[in-house]
Amino acid sequence: MNDEQLLRYSRHILLEELGIEGQERLLAAHALVIGAGGLGSPVLLYLASAGVGRITVVDPDVVDLTNLQRQIAHDLARVGQPKARSAAQSMAAINPEVQVEARVERAGPEQLDALVAGADVVLDCSDNFDTRHAVNRACVAHRKPLVSGAAIRFDGQISVFDSRGHDGDPAVPADAPCYACLFPPEAPADAVRCATMGVFAPLVGIVGAMQAAEAIKLLAGSGRSLAGRLQMLDGRSMEWTEIGLKRRPGCSVCDPAVPGAAVAGR
Repeated sequence: MNDEQLLRYSRHILLEELGIEGQERLLAAHALVIGAGGLGSPVLLYLASAGVGRITVVDPDVVDLTNLQRQIAHDLARVGQPKARSAAQSMAAINPEVQVEARVERAGPEQLDALVAGADVVLDCSDNFDTRHAVNRACVAHRKPLVSGAAIRFDGQISVFDSRGHDGDPAVPADAPCYACLFPPEAPADAVRCATMGVFAPLVGIVGAMQAAEAIKLLAGSGRSLAGRLQMLDGRSMEWTEIGLKRRPGCSVCDPAVPGAAVAGR
């Protein structure tokens, strides 16, 4: 690190759990962020401010006036612009050293296969189950840690799904679950969106900031991640609930005994 970087990241360097080595890991890391909306906004701003060296953001949508109630990476002047590019502008204003790739496209299985393979951590900030399951499958296939968050109405949740097992973090159980263990893709799911259900504006900031924190910890090799744990927030009372998660036998994504699983043949 040069003198300017030592000064910029001095508050991280002062932390015994991060230090210079942890910050250098962040500077050399590549984060993939799916979604530049309510959750993606705080995620992207915090990753950039923390000095994550490369950040790829994928989002097919454009900034709408209704987004500005909660999507803090965008402003009124950018209404009509692609969210991915708008977020990239905000990130550059905070930290121009970060290399940002803004992809204005939907994250389908083919795109994700290539993008996830080149990332060190993946953050799912999307708003639909199809994308979440596609992201999870790619992360399991490429053994990449996934930080997953969701927020609707006054309810938020966050977890880490780390298919690396002991290869990535000795604290992560070798049989850690994937997203599909919790929400089986074959089970019917109700499509709930902010456009129809509403969302409490600060809620996406709370969950998104926690997603960024989990990703930074994973990249820096600091602390204990949320792998194997799901935290849920009731924003009405500001009460957190945590439940333990285990791998689901017969999971169609992470159980190698199931034909067509993402880990088949590994």
